[in-house]
Amino acid sequence: MRILLAGYNVDDAALKECGLLRPEAGDLTPETISAAYARISRSPRAVDELRAESRAEVERARRSNRNIVFEMGHSSIAEHAVFNIDVLGISRLLVEEIERFRLCSYTEKSQRYVLFRDDFTVPEEIRGTAIEAPFIATIREQYRCYHDLYERLQPYVLKRYRKEAAAPGGRSAVEGLAKEDARYAIALATQTQMGMTINARNAELMIRRLAASPLAEARLCAGRLLDVLRGVAPSLVRYTDATDYDRLTRGDLSDAVNGMTGRQRQNPRVRPGDAAGTPVATLIEATLDADEKVLSLLVFSSSNLSMHRCRRMVRTLNAEERTALFKAAFRRLRSYDAVLREFERAELSFELVVSASCFAQLKRHRMATIVSQEYEPALGLTIPPSIREVGMEDRLREIAERTEDLYRDLRKEAAPAAAYILTNAHRRRVFLKMNAREMYHLCRLRMDRHAQWDIRNVAEEMTALARKRMPLVMMLAAGKDGFEALRRRVIP
Repeated sequence: MRILLAGYNVDDAALKECGLLRPEAGDLTPETISAAYARISRSPRAVDELRAESRAEVERARRSNRNIVFEMGHSSIAEHAVFNIDVLGISRLLVEEIERFRLCSYTEKSQRYVLFRDDFTVPEEIRGTAIEAPFIATIREQYRCYHDLYERLQPYVLKRYRKEAAAPGGRSAVEGLAKEDARYAIALATQTQMGMTINARNAELMIRRLAASPLAEARLCAGRLLDVLRGVAPSLVRYTDATDYDRLTRGDLSDAVNGMTGRQRQNPRVRPGDAAGTPVATLIEATLDADEKVLSLLVFSSSNLSMHRCRRMVRTLNAEERTALFKAAFRRLRSYDAVLREFERAELSFELVVSASCFAQLKRHRMATIVSQEYEPALGLTIPPSIREVGMEDRLREIAERTEDLYRDLRKEAAPAAAYILTNAHRRRVFLKMNAREMYHLCRLRMDRHAQWDIRNVAEEMTALARKRMPLVMMLAAGKDGFEALRRRVIP
């Protein structure tokens, strides 16, 4: 056996310095690895030899990539070329579009830990129009509210959590609680930055989809991303033009739905309470007999019986025997372990009503199916309890009402850009489908005491609903901090 390191992420500045030392070299591209790996299936030679050959003949490697990836259709070859991309000066609204792509990695500047200044995006759709000035004025007023909220919340949380703040490094963590609640006042136009790791196949798809977006900012991002990648991997990023399918299908569907319902999006204006007082999770559907089906699959993977016989066997078991088998599957589980793949047999679908702040966290569970509607001011606001407790709720609601007035004007004048002005407190409806294995991951992360309260409320409601439908499957669903105590209680 030989295990060889073929390559790894290197800072592009270091690669350019290396290129200055070796100006004759043209092999500083991930395309050579893709080309070498493409040849593995048809060549008897060792893969390290194939890599050496690709480095020596870069243009030949590129021709091979074009032929294999685009002519023969073996697109997975492009996944061997991986890029790290800095993305700066983009709006929070654009982040939501970028992070729709599931098989990539993202780390974003967090509004939970960083106190933001007055940086925001003025969308191209409204620049130079009569609505630009009120847009900027409203954003600045939101930021004034944000900083006022932080100034009021900081002493409140330091006093409430004085013991935690006194611990080493604790003051910064406690002050973060003030930042994460103050952020409910600022808009989706807020500028941020992120680090992104993406392979060539997904980069091509991202560029194509962003190029088809109705948002000018997204289309600009597509062009900038293409410029960056085309220079280093031209053979792997090829089909980047917007297609009619991506550009027009959503509009076609919207027209068809409006025609069938005979009404437009005109909802009554409501003023519901905060997320804690308003149900945010509704279970739409769940796998029938989920406990039995997962248990049958556990028996199947632990025996040589057919699936039909496994299900017949499970149906003969009494409640105590079924519980004992699940406990055998859970007994050695720890908070960092993923539950067995058999748990993917059980699925749950939810409708959620969540704030923009909550959705920013929810969307990171990308292996689930997440389908969202547009933000809808008629769904009201999510008000952090701390803001109510420091007497600033009316201030936040006043800013939100002014924001909604401008939002309605934007819907008339520049509809695609309207959502930029909405705050992190505004809500949208989301359809979320995940299997029980993914649900365990969400619970571990989002029901933990370190989780932000808004998404923790959502995760707790979802878990309570899931336990009613599949109590054995969800037996050990808990946050990381409470997992061991629950496991010891359930499985002595």
